[in-house]
Amino acid sequence: MTDFQMIEANGITHRVAMKGTGPLVLFAHGWPESWYSWRHQIEALAAAGFTAAAPDVRGYGGTDKPHAVDAYTMEQHTADMAGIAAALSPDAPAIIVGHDWGAPIAWNSALLHPEQFRAVAGLSVPYVPPGPVSAIDLYDKIFTQNGLFFYQVYFQEEGIAEAELEADPARTIRLFYYSISGDIPADNKSWRKKHGDVLLTGMDEPPMPLPWLSQEDVAYYASQFAASGFRGPLNRYRNHRRDHAHLTAQTDPKIHQPSLFIGGSRDPVLDMFEGDPLKLMKPNLPDLRGYHILDGCGHWTQQERANEVNDILVDWARAL
Repeated sequence: MTDFQMIEANGITHRVAMKGTGPLVLFAHGWPESWYSWRHQIEALAAAGFTAAAPDVRGYGGTDKPHAVDAYTMEQHTADMAGIAAALSPDAPAIIVGHDWGAPIAWNSALLHPEQFRAVAGLSVPYVPPGPVSAIDLYDKIFTQNGLFFYQVYFQEEGIAEAELEADPARTIRLFYYSISGDIPADNKSWRKKHGDVLLTGMDEPPMPLPWLSQEDVAYYASQFAASGFRGPLNRYRNHRRDHAHLTAQTDPKIHQPSLFIGGSRDPVLDMFEGDPLKLMKPNLPDLRGYHILDGCGHWTQQERANEVNDILVDWARAL
């Protein structure tokens, strides 16, 4: 049975789902998720002899939700993870694993707080240090200036996306999860939209239940967002320029701890990177010990392919 602890770290209170005893493995979830997206991994890592801990990231679920946009910078998120790790494992550095936005949080936690993290794994989002231009300015040039919709640009204005997504959280989860999963038909056109459209326009209702997502799963996620709202989660997207300034000021972009990457062959995130993700990562992950692309898997890596991801993570963590 998963227990919950309330952990004070970096000035706020975090709700952390926990199970097991042994070396700490800390999980960071992405958007729009919660600790619950790691439900399968919590069980597997606990059974393998680790303490598995999955907080609700700030702004989500049972964790505090500061109002200010700049409370959601990468600097704050990585300090959260370092503080939680220090509280739960004061005598030994932890392993950190992240998915979606949680992957950059995990990568940069290892980069910025190496004393707290002895190894790092990223799911879906490869580790690539920031370039000369912030991501949001690049997206504006590629999409908005060509009249095309891009979700991260849509998220920039406070209150607009919140109103759409909060109107029916269960529908938001169903449509968005399905739209970038490995289950959606390859010819689906729901993301081919014009600037000025809204996120859920043209998205199809999934044939529920999906093999990896039940009605009960959707109901749990929906209950969390009905209580918390979407402002905090969306604020993560509103800090691209602050994050760019902070991360480009670091003298060494390399992550020297043992690392691991797991992605899906049908994850659209990988299409956002020019070139082979493995070749992009290798220069800055000198101790990359595993690179796995799961055939047919979409964006929700650890939920769509729970058993495969569990096996990879357990083998990697045990070998550290």
